Amino acid sequence: MTDQELQALVEQVSLSAFQQPFRHQARFNRRLKTTGGRYFIGDHHLDFNPTYAATLSRAEFIGIVKHELCHYHLHLSGRPYQHRSAAFKNLLAQVGGSRYVPATAAPVTKVNKQRYEYVCQSCGQHYRRQRRIDLRRFVCGRCQGRLRQVPLSAS
Repeated sequence: MTDQELQALVEQVSLSAFQQPFRHQARFNRRLKTTGGRYFIGDHHLDFNPTYAATLSRAEFIGIVKHELCHYHLHLSGRPYQHRSAAFKNLLAQVGGSRYVPATAAPVTKVNKQRYEYVCQSCGQHYRRQRRIDLRRFVCGRCQGRLRQVPLSAS
């Protein structure tokens, strides 16, 4: 789906579900990782996650579009538009939008950031850390034994 197709989809959903036109810009934002979309109150444009648009069904993605349009239309009408407000929850239920991104969406891959592993020479306790530690200063929290650095294991 291109940005032009997304714009047309958002305009069509806005007219059919909300009976109000969408007069601003909708586009894909590849920097979004864990959220389906975002509404910007400053200039009223909508950003959507292209990964979710590609992996979800059309109906599920339209649920995300309806969610962001709820923020949009409530904010422009001067009503509370936050997730916690009753007006937002009621409008979302009325139009059939999704409250959360479906769990079937593409999972976020977590990068293993642990780069250092230390083991206590006395009790064998293992410690994984992202940053190096000063072995002359830090000791085992269990037995106060000396630590030594070992190659990072796979598990």
